[in-house]
Order: sequence, then C-alpha cells, then structure tokens
Amino acid sequence: MADHQRIHPARDPEAGAPQRTTVPLVSGGASQSEKGDPEGNYHPPHQRTIPYSYSKPPKRNCCKKCLCWTLALIILLILVIAICAGIIYLVFRPKLPKYSVDSLTITHLNLNNDNSLFATFNVNVTARNPNKKIGIYYEGGSDLRVYFTGTQLCEGSLPKFYQGHRNTTVMNVTLTGQTQDANGLLQSLQAQEQTGNIPLFLRGKVPVRLKLGRLKLMKWKFLVRCWLNVDSLTPDNTIRIRDSRCKFRFRF
Repeated sequence: MADHQRIHPARDPEAGAPQRTTVPLVSGGASQSEKGDPEGNYHPPHQRTIPYSYSKPPKRNCCKKCLCWTLALIILLILVIAICAGIIYLVFRPKLPKYSVDSLTITHLNLNNDNSLFATFNVNVTARNPNKKIGIYYEGGSDLRVYFTGTQLCEGSLPKFYQGHRNTTVMNVTLTGQTQDANGLLQSLQAQEQTGNIPLFLRGKVPVRLKLGRLKLMKWKFLVRCWLNVDSLTPDNTIRIRDSRCKFRFRF
C-alpha cells in the first residue's frame, strides 16, 4: 500500500517575516476629545471622591423629648406635694388660729407745739390656738399698727413666745407713734368722738413657725386685720369697744 504524504506549502526564505495588518482604533477624522489620544498617550479622567456625611437626627425631636420629661417631672412633683399635704391634713387636722382685740387704753393723745400728734395705746390682744397637734412659734420682727381714716396713729410689736396645743394667750401690747401736721387729724378725731363711734383699723404682720409633732417648719407670716369701733379716745379714761371683727390669713 502506498504511503500517503502530506504536502505543506514552503515559505520563501527571502520573503522575511510575515507582516500583520493593524487597524487604527481611531478614524482619521475623529478628534482627541471624542476618542482619546490617537498617539497612545491615554490618561483616564480624574474622578472626584464625594465624602460621605452621616445624617444627624433633627433637633426638634430632642426638644420635644426634653419638654415631655420636664412636664412629667412637674406633674410628678405636684402629685407628691398633694399626697404629702393630704397626709399632713389627715394626721394633724390643722385649724386656723383666732385673734381678737379685748380692750384698749389710751395713755397719751396730745397735740404738741409743732402740730404733731403724739399717741400711746395699750391694746390687749388674745391669740387662740385650737389645734391638738400643732404648736406655734411667734418669732421676732412682728409689726402692729393702728389707723384712723387711713392715717397711722401708732405702732408696736408682739412679744416672742411659743404657743402650745389648744392654748389661749392674752398679750398686752404698747403702741406708740407721732404724726406730723396733725391739727386737722385731731379735729377729725374730736368731731368723730362727739358721735360716740370712732372707727379704728388695726393691722398686724407676725412671722411664725409651725411645729408638727417634733418637726419645726419653715417661717410663715400671719396677716391679721381688725376693725374696731370705740366710743372715746380720751386719755386715762375707760374706753368701750362697741364692736370688733378680725380676719386672718397667712403667706410664705
């Protein structure tokens, strides 16, 4: 059997190495800005890095939370105070003290040469404490004044003392004063005395401390107002109090 031979085309040694055809990437009419650098000096475009910012929660929500917490604390505080006040009321059953003006004596009521009116009043004031478990400390610095038609006649102060439970204390208070240009004031007093009904107004400011059991509370101020009608203002004479009424309130 005859051998099959493969015949391959022989390369011409004088032809040299085969040439490859190259296809340009950019057509002749294309510009650099559209297809890049035709000479091969290609540079990638500069990419700007955008920083990432974390979003902060809005401040309005924070303000709302603070407002809610503040209102909650205020309501809680009011509830605690109300509960404490209710417990104190149920345990001690507090009652307001009572005051009255029992008698009045005038030592001096004279018009001086300079038309100033000098007055000295002695007033008996009764203070009643109706509470079973509450004591009252009357502190120093009290102020009592007597007026006639809005003009002050004299002033003084209560003594410093402690008033126990269900106690009644009678105090003799001396009030003195001097009013300038009192010629018209004395004439008004004398004219009113002819009617047998002279209106006087007594005002008192008394700092006190309440004692609940063994607990001594902070300082309060009693405000006392009394309206009196007397028949005479003659010195060293028996003065009759026709009627009197007193009102009482307190404040911090």
